[in-house]
Amino acid sequence: MTFSQSISTCFNKYATFSGRASRSEYWWFYLFNCLVTTAAMILDMALGFDVEVVHYLTALALLLPGLAVAVRRCHDTNHSGWWILCPIYNIILMLIPSDAEENDYGTLEE
Repeated sequence: MTFSQSISTCFNKYATFSGRASRSEYWWFYLFNCLVTTAAMILDMALGFDVEVVHYLTALALLLPGLAVAVRRCHDTNHSGWWILCPIYNIILMLIPSDAEENDYGTLEE
């Protein structure tokens, strides 16, 4: 999955917590999230806001799709989405390869 496909997929599935997300989909969206957040913080500094208004609005807009893709990524490794609450294990889940076959959460759509 490419960078633009990942962003498109994540915003099309804005609050969809069912199904699966490939490792590349998760990490490309994570990179997008980091880039947009950094740009928002720079814009806040350039505009001289005392409160980071643009940063907070950006974080709010990206919260649900970020959580949704993380839950779908857990599903891709055949784990419950609740594992995103365990930070160390969550990082391990985000790094391991996808299940090649169908699992309890469906087939991988790429």
